[in-house]
Parts: sequence; structure tokens; C-alpha cells
Amino acid sequence: MTARIDVQRLAPEAYRAMLGVERFLHECAVPPATLELMKIRASQINGCAFCVDMHCRDAKKAGESDERLWSVAAWREAPYYTDAERAALALTEAATRLADRPDPVPDEVWQEAAEHYSEEQLAALVVAIAQINAWNRLSVISRKVPGTMV
Repeated sequence: MTARIDVQRLAPEAYRAMLGVERFLHECAVPPATLELMKIRASQINGCAFCVDMHCRDAKKAGESDERLWSVAAWREAPYYTDAERAALALTEAATRLADRPDPVPDEVWQEAAEHYSEEQLAALVVAIAQINAWNRLSVISRKVPGTMV
């Protein structure tokens, strides 16, 4: 696979703005491991090999276990995740698959997340989901090559 375009080089202001959102997420009260799992799951759904590769590598460097990384796509059946992580992953899936059902983010999905996260954390989760979906679209459209962030 060959990259089509270098968005970072050609739209540096936009890229810097997105990095500003990443700084916010890095400093928010949501556990970093939860954010990485969410990024991996949204990237899997969106077919973004670049982001799956990058976020798995980042999570591994941060001490994430192989079992949790291998099982993100099957998080409902895997025993490796906390209830709070499961709620964040369910919210991530619903918000990433907006067109898949008439009520894209059902109340029960939101309520489950609200049982585990404060309102500030919920706001950060929503921002994180929107952000990774934006990154996925930039990377898929531009055909960013997996492994080039190593």
C-alpha cells in the first residue's frame, strides 16, 4: 500500500488542532488504557489498519497485556475487561456505527457508561470517540501505511 497524500504536511494547522484535542485527552480523567482500547476498537470497526497498528503498539508500550489487545474485537466474550471498560467500548461501538440502527446510541448504552464515569469523563469519552473516528477517516482516505509511526 502506498500513501495517497500527506495531510499532516499539507494541512498543518488542522493537524495541530487535532493534536490539541489529543493533549486534552491525554490530560483528562479517563484512564489512558481505556482510551487506547476505545481507539483500537473504533479503528477496527472503521478498517483503519494504520490506527489499529499504532494504538496497539502504544498500548503495548504502556504495559497493556497481549490478551487484552488480541481480544478487543471480541470484548463482550473476553474476560479481560472491567465493567467500566466494557461500558466505554459499548459507547465507542454505538457512536462509531451511527448508521447501523434507528437509535444509534441507545439510552441503555449511555446509562451504562454514566454508571461508571462522571459527567466530565463522559464528555471526554464523547470527544475521544469523535477524535478517533476523525483520525480513522484521515488515515483511511489518505491510505496511511501501517507501521510507519514505529
